Amino acid sequence: MPTVINQPLISVIIPAYNHEKFIGAAIDSVLKQTVSDLELIVIDDGSTDSTGAIVKGYTDSRLSYYFQENKDAYNTINRGLSLAKGQYVAILNSDDVYTLDRLEKLLRHCQEEKAECVFSDVVPISDTGEVFGDPEYGWNIWHLRNRNYYFACDDIFRAFLKGNFMVTTSNLFMTATAMQAVGNFCSLRYLHDYDYIFRMMLAFPGGVHYLDNEKLLYYRIHSGNTLGEAAITGREQDQALIMKYMAAKMPEELRMYVAAGAERLIELGNELHEVRLVLAPERPQGVKPAMKNLALSLKGWMKKKIH
Repeated sequence: MPTVINQPLISVIIPAYNHEKFIGAAIDSVLKQTVSDLELIVIDDGSTDSTGAIVKGYTDSRLSYYFQENKDAYNTINRGLSLAKGQYVAILNSDDVYTLDRLEKLLRHCQEEKAECVFSDVVPISDTGEVFGDPEYGWNIWHLRNRNYYFACDDIFRAFLKGNFMVTTSNLFMTATAMQAVGNFCSLRYLHDYDYIFRMMLAFPGGVHYLDNEKLLYYRIHSGNTLGEAAITGREQDQALIMKYMAAKMPEELRMYVAAGAERLIELGNELHEVRLVLAPERPQGVKPAMKNLALSLKGWMKKKIH
């Protein structure tokens, strides 16, 4: 990376959209970091509330504010990446919050372990900042399952095929060299972070590290979220990503077989779900039973292929 005059050690990018309730806490969590050698780039993606006014109320010279017409999260992040001057690059969504020692700990790990990208565990919080600590809370069950799989298999790429335990773009911390090598975020509305971490792992085998014993990010789960069209689109994107990156780890000559078999298993999962609804409509059905059947089918199919 070329030398930049007055180059900050770390660039933090905040893509912001209509988060007047949360943007102040996000900014404070960056500017009050124990590592002070940083720049904070806030890209306002066409907010119609007072998000912009709140950001412009800060006088810290390390903060830069940019406004644009609404272009969606991945484009907003990409603009931030193009403006970043730091040796390291981090992202923070405008409703999430860093612990005040996050950057110090991630930076130290990168420098000591020669990692290109590192992320930590997270703490789920509500709109009001309440920690969701109940182990029976749905999100906690999902996240623990993904973590347990990671510990059991001890293979970070394989574990990500099972589930996105990085959780969010807010959890990314990487070298500028790695950011430039991997390139921009893709245009997937809901899973651009998931796609990005797969590309990072392929570009830098062994260079992506998970600080599984450190909770350095407060991840906000909004109470207003409901199961709707986004849940369908997100899962369709998830299916495509899993197929793509599962094939990417296979020898070239096997990839067409993996793709064909995975596509058929997805079709079978949908067909089984429809048949069960017809034959036993009184039984509870939904996303979880269908996905469980698909996962079991795929697991059995892969064992046969491997053996």
